[in-house]
Amino acid sequence: MASPVPFHYSTFNDERTTDMKILVTGGRGFLGAWVLKALLEAGHGARVLDRAGDRSLVHGIVGARAAAIEWHDGDVSNGGDVAAAASGCDGAIHLAGLLTPTCRDDALRAVDVNIKGTIHVFEAARRECWAGVAYASSAGVYGPDDALHPAPATVYGATKLACEGIARAYWCDPAAQADGRPGHRVASVGLRPFVIYGAGRETGSSAGPSLACRAIALRQPYVIPFTGATGLVYVEDVAQVFVAAATAGPQAALVLNMVGDVYTTDQMLTRLRALGPGVELSAQGAPLPIAAELPADDLRQLVPHYQPTPLREGLLRTLEVYQRQAAQDTGSSPSVAGISAHTPFTQTLHS
Repeated sequence: MASPVPFHYSTFNDERTTDMKILVTGGRGFLGAWVLKALLEAGHGARVLDRAGDRSLVHGIVGARAAAIEWHDGDVSNGGDVAAAASGCDGAIHLAGLLTPTCRDDALRAVDVNIKGTIHVFEAARRECWAGVAYASSAGVYGPDDALHPAPATVYGATKLACEGIARAYWCDPAAQADGRPGHRVASVGLRPFVIYGAGRETGSSAGPSLACRAIALRQPYVIPFTGATGLVYVEDVAQVFVAAATAGPQAALVLNMVGDVYTTDQMLTRLRALGPGVELSAQGAPLPIAAELPADDLRQLVPHYQPTPLREGLLRTLEVYQRQAAQDTGSSPSVAGISAHTPFTQTLHS
């Protein structure tokens, strides 16, 4: 089933907490940047734990509010780094993790980052007595043939399913604490988004819809590297739900499917071609190893007025960002696979 406990309004505190400081692991990445934007717009403080590196994507997506973000350089697989970053925070949105290709190439590193990293976050939650943790699971916990019972067909999906079990254990077994202090039950909400798309999505085996929008903006041909049907979820919708999950005070260990709208690649290409007439777009390759008919949970119990962004609107928003970037990127030759270093994303999104 999609949720280990019944999902109803009494599962959450009646009053949502405001003005919290939320730790965002993996905040330097695509989803992290949009989550930070949503957090700050909602009036919360944000602290990021991520490996040292380029922060231009975050500054571009978040804009002027990015100056308020606290940064802790570190690795989620290092318990000391997580503990230091978590100190003084009120909760966490745990996004740090390796994606499908990297997990396939280095399964042991996938265990260190995806599984051990999640344990470190939940240990920090117990020490800090947080009301809850929101964490990124994935529709990848399902295999290609069964849309009801998780049976992952990838190392990535297997690590995400393990993380769901860890979250459930920290809620059900409050006495299990390494330092011997009285246990603190850690409530959590794990989100299983299907394919997330939006401006800035550049990596992962399912980045094709986002990269197709970039290709349209650059007037370059592009081949989406998978076929078949898949659920598509716009990144701002995902960010909105993560912020609600981290601040709602869940009273359980929930896991919720975030399916979006299901389209075949042919249907997706029809909509993309309408936005970019004359651009050569196609799809080839095996379907994603996830059953397309996943049951969707009612996310309005986290976000009362939740309305998913229609595919055409989400693709158009994504395309408009890349078109502004392409227009500003004079004298350079940006590739479809990466954001050009010549045009800061902050100019692209906030011009």
